[in-house]
This record gives sequence, structure tokens and C-alpha cells, in this order.
Amino acid sequence: MENQFSLLNKEQLSLKNREVFEKMEKNFGKVPNLYNVIAYSEHALDAYIKLEETPNSLTPKEVEAVNLVVSQVNQCLYCLSAHTIIARTTGITEEDSREIRLGKFPAEEKIDALVKLTEQITLNRGHVKDNALEKFFEVGYTKENLVDLILLIGDRTISNLLYAVTQVPIDFPIAKSV
Repeated sequence: MENQFSLLNKEQLSLKNREVFEKMEKNFGKVPNLYNVIAYSEHALDAYIKLEETPNSLTPKEVEAVNLVVSQVNQCLYCLSAHTIIARTTGITEEDSREIRLGKFPAEEKIDALVKLTEQITLNRGHVKDNALEKFFEVGYTKENLVDLILLIGDRTISNLLYAVTQVPIDFPIAKSV
């Protein structure tokens, strides 16, 4: 069927995307299935990788907390599975991941404020309720951090939508339910 997405083989890739895949395989040992689906577009894969590689004012741990919250809100099992694994490299344990996915992280006040604001922005499409934005700034985040947070939410939302529409096979250990 035309609307089903199967994984592309190298012969089906544009020359440009084939080069991107070769670089990913060299650096990471594989091309995650979601990137394979993005490669249906010659232009989207390059654009998406540039977005993901854009420098950010948040720490790697903070970035992964954002990725977990957005993926939880958007019910993206693919990204939850991938980012539960990636989050471990930043010091976020599996139990921490579960707390973060539930919209809180009481062990660290600053990340807790980030998680709560991320959840509000994602759930309410940018319309923040309560005092989540106020608390975000009170714990030491800046306007630069806020802009970078919104960019990260957009990045993760793109991958969440791609998975929701394409239902590409999950090629990571499946994240546990919360």
C-alpha cells in the first residue's frame, strides 16, 4: 500500500541520504529506523539532523529530561524507548526517567521546574498555566534557555509525529509504561 512505510535499503536512498546513513553507521553503528523513514525525503533528513545538532544552552541531562517529557505527553513509544536509553548516558536512571515522564523530578529542583514547564508547554501548545514559567526563571533558567527549550520541544514533536504517522518498527528496548 502507498501509505505504509517500509524501511528503505541503500539502493532506495538518494545519494545525499546514503552519505548521511554511512556517516551515522560509522559514528553510531546503525541508522535508527525513525531516521530511515525521514530519508523518504531527500531534504528532510539533512534538515532534521541539523536541527538535532544545533547547539543548545541546556545541559545534556536537561535535554534528555525534555525529550522524555515531550515524548510521554505525545505518547511516542519509539522516542520514549530511544531516550530512556540515551538518558542513561547523562546520569538519568530508569527510575528517574519514570519520574520525569510523570511530569516531576523532586530530586533536583532545577530539573523539576524544567520538566513541569516542558509538560505545560507541550500539553497546552505553549499556553502555560499555573506558575511554571515563573518557577523556571526562579530556579536560574534564562530567556535563552526558554527559547532553546521551545526549540527542543519542536524537535521532539517532529519525531513523535513521524512515529505516530508511520509506525516504524521500534529498534530500541521498549520503554516500560508509567
